[in-house]
Amino acid sequence: MRIKKRYLIPLSLIITLYGVARLELFAFRESPKKQITAIKAVTKITPTIQCYEIGKQRIQYTHIGDTTLPLALLVHGSPGSSSAFMNYMQDSQLLAKVQLIAVDRPGFGYSNLGKTQRSLKMQAKAFLPILEKYSTNKTILVGHSFGGPVISRMAMDFPDLINGLVIVAGSIDPDLEPNEWWRKPLNWRILRWLLPKALRVCNQEILPLEGELRKMLPLWEKIKMPVTVIQGELDNLVPKGNADFAKKMLVNSKKVKIDMVEGGNHFILWSLQDKVVAAIMELL
Repeated sequence: MRIKKRYLIPLSLIITLYGVARLELFAFRESPKKQITAIKAVTKITPTIQCYEIGKQRIQYTHIGDTTLPLALLVHGSPGSSSAFMNYMQDSQLLAKVQLIAVDRPGFGYSNLGKTQRSLKMQAKAFLPILEKYSTNKTILVGHSFGGPVISRMAMDFPDLINGLVIVAGSIDPDLEPNEWWRKPLNWRILRWLLPKALRVCNQEILPLEGELRKMLPLWEKIKMPVTVIQGELDNLVPKGNADFAKKMLVNSKKVKIDMVEGGNHFILWSLQDKVVAAIMELL
């Protein structure tokens, strides 16, 4: 009986953590129904939620706008989902000029939540069907945080389908990737099991990110389209040196614009939406 009491508190804690980890709050996503309702309430336009399979990967995305207009493809960070860009999909200025697609990256949202894709090359390839289906006369990619290296890799691998990049607080410099001691223990089986799926994927894709970024080093010269980098000066998650790295590596880009935001943090995607929208419009 004493043995049972001894383990009662830790067992209860584990059960509680397991239950909390499965709360929808920690999935970092909004249901398709909520997305459609929220966007339509502002724009009076009904967005569509669509999906496809590429290999064994299911990809879901939200689309709104006239398919004859240029495309702006929005790629979230880690963790996150297409719902990170809901305010952008309600922006009348953008909708007058572009069609918008916000994706759920592999392992997040409704794109096989919990199933990690560690390769940036494969993440980039996962969105090739969207480029092929929706690209018109101009396609702009917007990537926040982890989305920054994803859209950079897309520009390297599919340059003929992309006309410009907006990298917002993008973690693109391998030398600036933090080496947090706690990431590997969090990937141990017992601890990984306790994590919410989105946080598990976040950890599992960040662990190999430095190596994935090093694979991209010789490919930066392939990016010839204009690139705008918006970076918070006080970003403590993605250091401002990432913007300097972009300027150094984009030697063949038609135009490189670095917008260093004084006092800005990692969340400028939301706090400075007007600045990001202006960057998209400028590339158009």
